[in-house]
Amino acid sequence: MPAPRDYDDIPGTIVFDGRRSRRGYPLNAFLMSLNDAANRDAFRVGEDAYLDRYPLDAEQREAVLARRWLRMLELGGNVYYVYKLAACDGMTFQDLAAEQTGMTAEEYGRMMVAGGRSIAGNRSRREAGEGGDPGDPAAAPGGGG
Repeated sequence: MPAPRDYDDIPGTIVFDGRRSRRGYPLNAFLMSLNDAANRDAFRVGEDAYLDRYPLDAEQREAVLARRWLRMLELGGNVYYVYKLAACDGMTFQDLAAEQTGMTAEEYGRMMVAGGRSIAGNRSRREAGEGGDPGDPAAAPGGGG
């Protein structure tokens, strides 16, 4: 595993950096393919067969099939590209954000209208006493979503 970055210590934050970009290239290629209606239709008809077109690793493939949204981000998915899959499933961006935070879409909407999530306890895993390896995405709250 590469050396942890300072930003790996921010709770609930998955930074799309060079490491994730490189790992996620095949995942993002699949996700971007969903821009085309014919590809969305082909994916809906046979998800496994459609995914065979892309050199996803086993973890990426499982995350897509199980719709593990945060895990896709940890495995290199770009949040805007991941949304293309959510939209293919009929979700709004608010639905996706709510699922990633463990809230209903309505709860998430109310939180955002009220000013968003409090910074208290959300500055550092070490400060919050969460411990663990700050470079390990599984140590993040939600542990891989």
